[in-house]
Amino acid sequence: MDSTLWLIVAVVLVLVVASAAAVLLVRVFRARRMLLAAGVPLQSKALFWAAVVYTISPIDLVPDPVYLDDIGVLLIALRVLHAAAARSGAHLEEQPAESGKP
Repeated sequence: MDSTLWLIVAVVLVLVVASAAAVLLVRVFRARRMLLAAGVPLQSKALFWAAVVYTISPIDLVPDPVYLDDIGVLLIALRVLHAAAARSGAHLEEQPAESGKP
């Protein structure tokens, strides 16, 4: 294969991983509200923070250059936290899109 093809594949892979990380970052900021909500079990909050620490730590279960295991661990922790918040009644209200009207 040509070296420009490898470069294109690498750039596409980096963009896909970066977009997945950006989506997870938005979810992490939304999850902060759930962490402050009363009724969410401490175990779910601790699991979330452990996943955040794992994501930013240099130690990996699967050594890979694209952080797939980090994204997976964080995604699982976010799902567990969301389920715990739903069970406790601490739902996230979606912000309605602004219509542009004053």
